[in-house]
Amino acid sequence: MNIALDLRFVSDRFPGIGRYAFSLASAFVALDTPHRFVFIFTPDARFRRSASNTRYDLNNLLHSPQVRALAAPPPFSVAGQIALPALLRLARADLYHSPYYLFPYAGLPCPAVVTLYDIIPRLFPHESSLRVRLFFDLSVRMALRSAQRMITSSRCSRDDIARMYGVTVSRIDVVYGAADKRFRPAEPGSVAVVRAKYQLPETFALCVASDKPHKNVDTLVKAWRMSATGRREDAWLLLAGHRERGLLAFDHSRIRDLGPIAEADLPALYGSATLFVYPSRYEGFGLPPLEAMACGAPVIVSRAGSLPEVVGDAALLVDPDDPQALAAAIDQALADPMLRAALSAAGCRRAATFSWHRSAEETLAVYERVVR
Repeated sequence: MNIALDLRFVSDRFPGIGRYAFSLASAFVALDTPHRFVFIFTPDARFRRSASNTRYDLNNLLHSPQVRALAAPPPFSVAGQIALPALLRLARADLYHSPYYLFPYAGLPCPAVVTLYDIIPRLFPHESSLRVRLFFDLSVRMALRSAQRMITSSRCSRDDIARMYGVTVSRIDVVYGAADKRFRPAEPGSVAVVRAKYQLPETFALCVASDKPHKNVDTLVKAWRMSATGRREDAWLLLAGHRERGLLAFDHSRIRDLGPIAEADLPALYGSATLFVYPSRYEGFGLPPLEAMACGAPVIVSRAGSLPEVVGDAALLVDPDDPQALAAAIDQALADPMLRAALSAAGCRRAATFSWHRSAEETLAVYERVVR
């Protein structure tokens, strides 16, 4: 097969989708497979503002022996929508895979597969403007109607898509993502550098999440204030992640917001944490807890969305809307080094069951079913 994968979303504008597309493409290139790949990309030189990519180096991928690289205008442009079908014809593509729900819904010369990670704008409408919700809903409906099959990242997400959009579950394939290989227990030297760079305390609970309401950071802060740990002089709660409204401010002397963290620093940051806490009310997959487990951090997550599906029995689970239960779990974990050691070991084992090699093989199996 000639398989076309759209890498135009590997840009700073799409951090999560870019990570997925880049990781999948890298795993494809590493597979021993007879298939050939067409990687569609947007050259920075021509479309620098919309395609800026400071996270991932596409150069090696685009020059791999089994890859044909084709440049295309950005996907949000009219030119990009018009050019793609012609490029797929030129490449004689047998299948096109879009990692985003925006692609040409008509005129494609081959079957299409789309990845839809979650439907958070539909499930949490108060987090988005009416314009965003209408665009999302219309685009998802068009994508689901145009694609032969859908890929999503968890059974929870699959069931929600089927329920909210009236899609037969059998049309949706679950393919789990994975933590990148760089997420592993960090070397002491790396930990020391990151501790110094961010002035990390010796004992701290860490949460890496955006400031979107469904991430539920407010409940975590409330739980910290309730907890016995929050009254200790030597224990801190550190928050990190993308902020749409600036750094978060708190009236607690041992809660600090680090803001966005450099990608290269994340493994050592996870590895430095005494405990990782992720109280989200919903995740289509939930990569940060998996990354934290891969780095050896003991983990607490909410019993919500796909999180129980991802962490299995390797983490403590709590009700996302019960700050008292979350406070008790934090106190229990930080007071018991043997429990933390057991969670750390179980988390490493659990994270090792997820890999991009496996994701690539399962995604290829989806392609083969579509083409057959």
